[in-house]
Amino acid sequence: MAATLHDVARVAGVSFKTVSNVINNHPHVRDTTRAKVEKAIAELGYRPNLTARSLRSGHTGAITLALPQLSLPYFAELADAVIEAAAKHGLVVLVEQTGADRKRELEVMASPRLKMSDGLIFSPLALGQEDAGLIKADVPVVLLGERIFGSSSDHVTMQNVTAARAATEHLLDLGKKRIAVVGAHEGEVIGSAGLRLRGYKEALEGRGIPYDDGIVAYVVDWHRSNGAAAMHDLLDRGASFDAVFGLNDTLAQGAVRVLQEAGYRVPDDVAVIGFDDLDETRYTLPTLSTVDPGRTEIAETAIRMLMERIKDPDGMPPREVETAFRVVPRESTVGAGRGSARPT
Repeated sequence: MAATLHDVARVAGVSFKTVSNVINNHPHVRDTTRAKVEKAIAELGYRPNLTARSLRSGHTGAITLALPQLSLPYFAELADAVIEAAAKHGLVVLVEQTGADRKRELEVMASPRLKMSDGLIFSPLALGQEDAGLIKADVPVVLLGERIFGSSSDHVTMQNVTAARAATEHLLDLGKKRIAVVGAHEGEVIGSAGLRLRGYKEALEGRGIPYDDGIVAYVVDWHRSNGAAAMHDLLDRGASFDAVFGLNDTLAQGAVRVLQEAGYRVPDDVAVIGFDDLDETRYTLPTLSTVDPGRTEIAETAIRMLMERIKDPDGMPPREVETAFRVVPRESTVGAGRGSARPT
């Protein structure tokens, strides 16, 4: 039998009204009380009755999360983080997959299904900066990602440039001078690939190392197969490098596989770092150094901003928040030697 508000109140040791206040994000609830109620919600797996809630309050208690591709591990883990953050507030998450298709990304903002939710967390991949004026829906929207800045919606983004610069500096601090990039997008300026490439260039410039486009591998998508193909291309061209910066973890994993098959030792011959801190990077061989872009913070911030906007749609101008990041050194770079990328 499904858990009820009364069950949550009993487990948390508080009143029915207090549980209701927590679920509806009432501001005048003690932090300790809110924590007890959220713990009870998680333990019982409580989910609100959307129909009843809608009739009482005019809100459904559901939000929509629109992502490009759940087959990309980053977006799968982001969805998990958003669902977990929403559950703490008694919210249900309806997931839409757009396939990184422009038409579907536009459709999701006009979809009749949005009537079943109170707000939209939206991560576009096909839409670009020129589409900033199109980011609007009949419900409040919180935008994620790096494709569009300056829209009329709240926006949560990661520090792509600064984080990529830090990842590159990690390799430079290990004595690496020829750092290949896997995953650049031809001609992109605004977007994760373009911003991370900018951070890479800034790190090189800061150390007086000239940028060499000959060791930058361009791809269309960010899957393992693309990272593998890009590394094959670099090796086939005879490119010389002593480190690799994969612009996401899956690209880096594909690159590592090809390097190992070709007889290179990671990190002794070539140090490799990725970006995203996917859970699986803790279990690769070697474990993959990476950048944690603050995925949990992104999810929690997006939920908080959306709830505030649902309560007061016009009470504040659009807000933009950058989350914190950290470089996570692991076996694929730590203790890296000073070998060349051309085996002898």
